[in-house]
Amino acid sequence: MRAKRTVSLAFGFVLAASVFVPTAQAAPNGSSASLARTSDNKIQTAAAAEAYWTPERMAGAIPAEGPATVKAKSAPQPSGRAGSIEGVAPSVKVKTEQAQGIGTMLNESQTVGKVFFTNPANGLNYVCSAATVSSAKRKLVQTAGHCVHGGAGGQWMSNWVFVPRYRNGARPFGTWSAYQLTSRTAWINSSNSDEDMGIVIMQTLGGNSIANVVGGNGLRWNWGYSVAVTILGYPAGPPFTGELQYFCQGTTWNGHAQQVRAWCNMTGGSSGGPWLQEYNDANGLGYINSVVSHRHNDPSQMDGPYFDNDIKSLYDFAESLSP
Repeated sequence: MRAKRTVSLAFGFVLAASVFVPTAQAAPNGSSASLARTSDNKIQTAAAAEAYWTPERMAGAIPAEGPATVKAKSAPQPSGRAGSIEGVAPSVKVKTEQAQGIGTMLNESQTVGKVFFTNPANGLNYVCSAATVSSAKRKLVQTAGHCVHGGAGGQWMSNWVFVPRYRNGARPFGTWSAYQLTSRTAWINSSNSDEDMGIVIMQTLGGNSIANVVGGNGLRWNWGYSVAVTILGYPAGPPFTGELQYFCQGTTWNGHAQQVRAWCNMTGGSSGGPWLQEYNDANGLGYINSVVSHRHNDPSQMDGPYFDNDIKSLYDFAESLSP
């Protein structure tokens, strides 16, 4: 079955050398970055990330909380020319034994995965969602800002990994370790939910870049507040378990401030999950037009940052840092 774009809302589950480098960087375009680190504040290696995230720690990780709801106010009118970056199909064939016999289920995407990280502020392990995004270097993953940094008064998250198409503990495409975390300085300094955006540069795995293995979604900005989207993520708060990829579908509208809103009752853990235009469940690709940010007062609705020129600036910044 194909997801129908004509319905206003559908919700369901998927059956589906050592050179000194500064640890944090800021750019004049309003984005900041930090090298990925472990809990003991060492530069994170793929081996260290793999060793830390045992099945027990993954099972015990809790949903990350999005920013608090902001009182509704008039939104700035969308401005700027609409922009788009095309997605890319995978170019590396995954060995069948590596895929652990897991077939793709209805609407499930191999570009979307579960995120695991530690918040240094309290030492607890958390989960979010994320999706790959196409770029020349093929190493970028899009998520929410609060999934990479704690916001005002917070810190950069540690032990950050991404598991594409995670399902019931299985990791069919492996566990990918972060190389560098980036977000908007407006999120980092003031927890501005309009800027709740994060992009992570991933390390290679087995000599391959992540988008070459699972593909990379396109990216769109300045497309207006009303667009048809498919939202994918890993809700982990009740009644969900965080073990399956779920979806919502519908048309967005301006919720408050410079944010889009959609009908979707996914819970915590779906933070950072992509809002995809023109999602194609045959190849698992679409155009990321926002990400899950926070729950609105109505538990059947959620908000995401409106993607304008700021997301393109963050994207360009992350790509410039990617090795």
